[in-house]
Amino acid sequence: MHSLKTIGHLFILVIFSLFGCTKSKTIRVIKLAHGLDVKHSVHQAMLKADEYINTVSKGNMRIQIYPNQQLGSERECLELLQIGSLDMTKVSGAVMENFAPKTRVFGLPFLFESKEHLFRVLDGAIGKELLDEGKEYWLKGMGYYDSGSRSFYTREKLITKPEDLIGLKIRVQESASAIEMVKQLGASPTPISWGELYTSIQQGVVDGAENNPPSFYLSKHYEVCKYYVIDEHTMIPDLLVISTHTWKRLNTQEKEWLQKAINFSIPYQRKLWIQSEKESLDAVIKAGVQVSYPEKKKFKEATYSMYNSFRKNFEMNQLIDCIQNEKN
Repeated sequence: MHSLKTIGHLFILVIFSLFGCTKSKTIRVIKLAHGLDVKHSVHQAMLKADEYINTVSKGNMRIQIYPNQQLGSERECLELLQIGSLDMTKVSGAVMENFAPKTRVFGLPFLFESKEHLFRVLDGAIGKELLDEGKEYWLKGMGYYDSGSRSFYTREKLITKPEDLIGLKIRVQESASAIEMVKQLGASPTPISWGELYTSIQQGVVDGAENNPPSFYLSKHYEVCKYYVIDEHTMIPDLLVISTHTWKRLNTQEKEWLQKAINFSIPYQRKLWIQSEKESLDAVIKAGVQVSYPEKKKFKEATYSMYNSFRKNFEMNQLIDCIQNEKN
């Protein structure tokens, strides 16, 4: 009996020594946080990017995703990137303007005439230039996801013209451009974190907000806002951003894998987006939301003075001209 115990102990020691001599595999893990629901096309595209990078790297590199504001709001995640505590995040162009000044051009109402116009800009030289805007703030853009068009939704009042917004408290992102746009329309802009917005609408802290159909639906804001006016005032893309601290730590091969994974996920997300927009609108209508399509010209005229303000800056004036030249 004693000899059996001894043999058993020796066997365990041998097993431990074998494992101890085996060199553990080092996997490069990129931590990516965002504030959206796991059903959102952006999250699904991130999963696709991880799947791609896992394949091409043969398991040597992965993307670990933290959705639903697990690691903070978009602004907080950007700040974590700046100090190197987080590797990557997805951020709206509206929030990015606080860290990369030229990206505030995305906040100009009715800047893009169509989705095709938007993609020509994002996928071309202008888009690449804007991705590099935040480098001196330790933020490197890696690509753009489609975030559709933003429109107003309200709790108690149907909006058919700009005047209907006068006096209403409208939630906006932490964006000077968004704040100015809402002011131009006569409403009171109120910056509130995305995660706190449902309760804020429910309690009457704000009368409404503005966002795209999938975000309106997946956030369940349609439960507390029964009016959705599709004025499509802005097309603000989502940016995938990496900390320059992380980027410098990656070797050449890892940088290539990561950029290719992001590039691979972008057309996948844009395809999902088209489908999710239609499904989201159908769902909120089914839930009793009154969806209306106003005359956009009135909203455009009401916010046009923003262009005069932007054009006072020489670089911004040139950027607006370059974007408008991409219409055709």
